[in-house]
Amino acid sequence: MAGPLIRIEDAADPRIAEFRDIRERDLTGRQGRFIAEGTVVLRVLSQVHAASTNANPQTPSARFVAEKLLLLENRVDGLEDLLAAFPEEVPVYVARSALLDAIAGFPLHRGVLALGRREAQPENHTFLGCLPETALVVAACGISNHDNIGGIFRNAAALGADAVLLDETCCDPLYRKALRVSVGGVMKVPYRRGNAIEANLAALAEAGFSILALSPAGRSEIGDVAASGRVALVLGTEGEGLSPSVLQRFDTARIAQSPSMDSLNVGVAGGIALYTLARKLGRI
Repeated sequence: MAGPLIRIEDAADPRIAEFRDIRERDLTGRQGRFIAEGTVVLRVLSQVHAASTNANPQTPSARFVAEKLLLLENRVDGLEDLLAAFPEEVPVYVARSALLDAIAGFPLHRGVLALGRREAQPENHTFLGCLPETALVVAACGISNHDNIGGIFRNAAALGADAVLLDETCCDPLYRKALRVSVGGVMKVPYRRGNAIEANLAALAEAGFSILALSPAGRSEIGDVAASGRVALVLGTEGEGLSPSVLQRFDTARIAQSPSMDSLNVGVAGGIALYTLARKLGRI
């Protein structure tokens, strides 16, 4: 059970400094800390916090822990079961509505915030080496839109992907909006972020993955692609898409669509392709 409730009476209270003005600033990139917003994401954080205590260091799953909670005082009674999932060393601060809005810097209708921390990620060879012999990975390049990153993780969690590999030009999935859009999927699906896309794809190939790049100009229709063993689906940013070098080096696939549009949103396209591959691999 989380610790006793601690009432906050001043927006400048240093104990809740990390929650101040979260619209204008985000904790992403600061020693792995992030803000989780809403009951759905908080519930996932409570689950992964508990799992992190007994996590096997030889698995690709990162450890996520909650450091403190900040709640609207009239939300507490409805969150008793959720609060019970956190250990007592996690402090729970509560504030009235007007004060909570002043702390956050905008009207916080959900009334539920948590400060979480993700521990250090392993290197590519360790991360990929821990995946099973039959595995499905999403490799993303240049996805800078937080909604799209959140959507990719939501798809990955729902469709049985084993991991997500983000290159260094992708935005951090622990950004508050991306985490919220993913409905906690960012904390459910093991992921690693860093390196150039070429280095990530080389690591995937070395780890025995068949690499399939998704593009409107793909050489095969996604439904016709054979999939077995270890498969990596590569997604590029909208507009520019994947580089010619990636498209020339690896197998490519397209999604049949009306000629009235030149492409689909990357989150939608990734979801369709991931669903198709997951079915072929028996994940769903």
